[in-house]
Amino acid sequence: MENTILIVEDEQRLADLHRDYLHQAGYATECISDGTEVVHWVKTNAPTLILLDLMLPGKDGLEICKDIRSFSNVPIIMVTARVEEIDRLLGLELGADDYICKPFSPREVIARVKAVLRRSSDTIEHNQVLNLDAERYIATLMGQKLDLTAVEFQLLKILVDKPGRIYTRDQLMDRIYTDQRIVCDRTIDSHIKKLRKKIASVAPDKKIISSVYGVGYKYEHP
Repeated sequence: MENTILIVEDEQRLADLHRDYLHQAGYATECISDGTEVVHWVKTNAPTLILLDLMLPGKDGLEICKDIRSFSNVPIIMVTARVEEIDRLLGLELGADDYICKPFSPREVIARVKAVLRRSSDTIEHNQVLNLDAERYIATLMGQKLDLTAVEFQLLKILVDKPGRIYTRDQLMDRIYTDQRIVCDRTIDSHIKKLRKKIASVAPDKKIISSVYGVGYKYEHP
């Protein structure tokens, strides 16, 4: 549903407010108030962006976000009145693109929506240079195939899905080695080194994976 914003909000007054301001900004909208209905609707309709409230009947926003990220990279902005830092971090860790804390102005919501959609559009444009086929584990850069192992592909995809986000070694290990096997934290460094070498063999002038000293790694658009 092109240019359709899904509003997931059980407070009718807020849902109506979001809808009216989004319509004024030129977006079509759909509203859902029950958390149990969201995932099926997203699979069926593929919205442009989701405004997702944290506290919902049936299923909370964090669970919904996690479920959606298992099959879609649709931009998600979480809306919450719970301002504890752990909630913010957990929401983003599960794959949210941004969050807004209540109370907020409708104009702030529109500004955040436009900013997230702009970043999403930039990602699509840049992915014409770097393309990842997650079903077949095939990566192409500048039209040339990168001969990556399964782990290298997973590592690259994690970084590419969140351009500019810094991942620590522990975060990358947790996402790649989901069976909780014990591996050395320098294993990630080894994979990154090999991945960089393969990228350089195709595009030596493209700096795609950057090191952040003392923290970890991030992906930068080529």
